[in-house]
Amino acid sequence: MHNRSLHFGLHALAALWLLCAATTARATPTDDSVWVVLGPQGQAVARYLTSQPCPDIVVDGSTHRMHLRAAAALEAQRPTASPASASKAANFAQRTCEFDLPAGTHSASIHGSNLPVAHDSYRRIVVIGDTGCRIKSGEPAQACNDPQHYPFAAIARAAARWHPDLVVHVGDYLYRENPCPDNQPGCQGSPWGYGSDSWRADFFTPARALLQAAPWVMVRGNHESCQRGGQGWWRFLDPRPLQAGRDCNLASNDMRGNFSDSYAVPLGDSAQIVVMDSAAVPRQPLEADDPRTQALRASLEQALQLTHQAQFNFLANHHPVLGFAAFYGHDGQAELAPGNSALQALLRKMQTGLYPASVDVLLSGHVHVWEQLDFAGTYPSQFIAGFSGTQEDIVPLPAHLPPDAQPAPGAQVAHFSSWVNGFGFMTMQRRDNQRWDVQIHDREGKVVNTCTIEGRHSQCKRDQIED
Repeated sequence: MHNRSLHFGLHALAALWLLCAATTARATPTDDSVWVVLGPQGQAVARYLTSQPCPDIVVDGSTHRMHLRAAAALEAQRPTASPASASKAANFAQRTCEFDLPAGTHSASIHGSNLPVAHDSYRRIVVIGDTGCRIKSGEPAQACNDPQHYPFAAIARAAARWHPDLVVHVGDYLYRENPCPDNQPGCQGSPWGYGSDSWRADFFTPARALLQAAPWVMVRGNHESCQRGGQGWWRFLDPRPLQAGRDCNLASNDMRGNFSDSYAVPLGDSAQIVVMDSAAVPRQPLEADDPRTQALRASLEQALQLTHQAQFNFLANHHPVLGFAAFYGHDGQAELAPGNSALQALLRKMQTGLYPASVDVLLSGHVHVWEQLDFAGTYPSQFIAGFSGTQEDIVPLPAHLPPDAQPAPGAQVAHFSSWVNGFGFMTMQRRDNQRWDVQIHDREGKVVNTCTIEGRHSQCKRDQIED
């Protein structure tokens, strides 16, 4: 009896050990991040950030080894947007692995954890933007350690509970550029600079729930230009293959690293999102012989040409062309600043009316508010969703615009709605390929405004949301 009990006990212990081992093998290590980004023509790319060797990925029951996109590295210090005394070399402590998911993939998993997969038709879309925590020399730092002042993690969880098919981020992921000042306790201990520790704190950790919920379309912002977070952008988020010389590691290659081809992501039912890289666009118009002029013009021409592929087009880039920002003038009164002048000047030289009739809705960030504009005449609607975590712009936009207010010459506003000093996310749910229902959610997911899109026109229930 004793020997039989011992034999049974050894078998039980062995079974328990195997169960624990299997559970450990299936669990994603806590320092790893996994996501799916969509690229040209909707190509889905699984990415995995890890300190271990690239793992296997199981796609529709078949096992494949993920490919190394970028090895761990301490890159040589390069010039940044900050003084050298407030800069440091970017340390990428983890390797980036990737695998192109074949069209029609039904399931994919890494270490037993399921990945979101692409769809033939996207009907529920979350839009967020400007999500990092702002720490910049010479300015009051955002309290990154306080979820009330830096709510991106809560916003990502609330957006994931909405069960989107797709997430669109309109740019500016990394804001922890400089050391937290000693006299500002709200950000003490925060990582800073452009290495993987800052990327993890500003994006991968707070975004985890939303990264697991759906594939992403990732638009590049000015905070991902080569003089800022461009090295991480190319390692982690750009959907295309990483090329030597387009990685922002050497300042001498910044013209290559700062500009990208435009591409389209099909949404199904003859709708699509066209993505344009405006990371390196300045505020003011460029001279004709400036090398950036040719690069930006080429990106714009590609984007506009791509819009002829579908009947309904969202055009997503970081800098709003047809939106407003607000600032305090010398007399202390709030004034309106129009949309990006450099892009407007290029568009005016290319055609009449800034955008062709094939562009229906503009999606942007950059201004740290939520905003909607509809126009009388031949202009697409503009939505700005720069309100998902970064320290908000608090200069008030007017509830009703002055009669002569135009974000671009000739762009007469018919309907205008805004939310200043409120954090949240935007959702778009398709009724058909010309009509979408839009909701604006606060940080907990409560709906605070509703809008409709019908072709190029949009209108919201509330003119202004009061936080």
